Amino acid sequence: MPVSIEGRKVAVLLGGTSAEREVSLSTGEQVVSALRAVGAVAERIDTADLTFLDALRDGSFDVAFICLHGRFGEDGTMQGLLEILGIPYIGSGVLASALAMDKVMSKHLFAAAGLRTPEYVTLRAGERADYDKIVVALGEKSVVKPANEGSSVGMTIVHTAKELPAAVEKAFRYDESVLVERFIAGTEVTVGVLGVEEIIALPTLEIVPEHEFYDYDSKYLPGMSRHIIPARVSEAARDECQRLALAAHRVLGCRGLSRADTIVTPDGTVYLLEANTIPGMTSTSLLPDAARAAGIAFPELCATLVGYALGLSSGS
Repeated sequence: MPVSIEGRKVAVLLGGTSAEREVSLSTGEQVVSALRAVGAVAERIDTADLTFLDALRDGSFDVAFICLHGRFGEDGTMQGLLEILGIPYIGSGVLASALAMDKVMSKHLFAAAGLRTPEYVTLRAGERADYDKIVVALGEKSVVKPANEGSSVGMTIVHTAKELPAAVEKAFRYDESVLVERFIAGTEVTVGVLGVEEIIALPTLEIVPEHEFYDYDSKYLPGMSRHIIPARVSEAARDECQRLALAAHRVLGCRGLSRADTIVTPDGTVYLLEANTIPGMTSTSLLPDAARAAGIAFPELCATLVGYALGLSSGS
């Protein structure tokens, strides 16, 4: 039975100041429409303007729906503010949000938990990078990305050793910590997770981008990627993708929702790449597509997430 949030006053936090501001605005607008469709009183609040603090403090909101991607939204900072204000909010808490946002820290946790993830090297600003050593450890083809950005911002696929320094320099423009990861060729599969006390994995979704990898344009421009549900991999591989998504959710301590990205190699081996605690909710986004495949329409999905935050439902 879908949870009822009719009449609930919801602060939809959107925009913000991260590199993903435009995506956040799109996500927020669609969430506002969905919440109003199920009877909630949804109000847009752009956190780029610091008067949002007054709006939150004085607005008598029942709950906050965080639609902020990247820094100051997905990284635990907004979650901490809402904790101080005593406003329930959708999604993971402070620690889980911070850990998932930091690709280096989450990789450490995945490795410690025995979850298969591509080999990696961490670089920090101000330290000398031994590029020859990195190539020996990871191979010539690698993936370079800032530790704390989303939507593939600052990310590069490196094809030859000579491309590595420029890719690292680009990533350092966005963060003081950079992840260099062995490139794994295969099928990109993402898995959404829903629930609080009882969690479930949504159907596997295969991503087929028009570009070389699932970059910013592939994520957010209509027609730049195709979503195939279920993923065109073996049943065993689909099961493993879902197992890793659930495991990542638990290892990071996520709550309510998450989405894990994986790669399935031609021989069926599955690698966990990263987990997202506030996945996109735009018309081209992955988690809403997977939820629809599971029979959960977008307004119902939004209502369910609000229900988790308010303690109205613990399952999915």
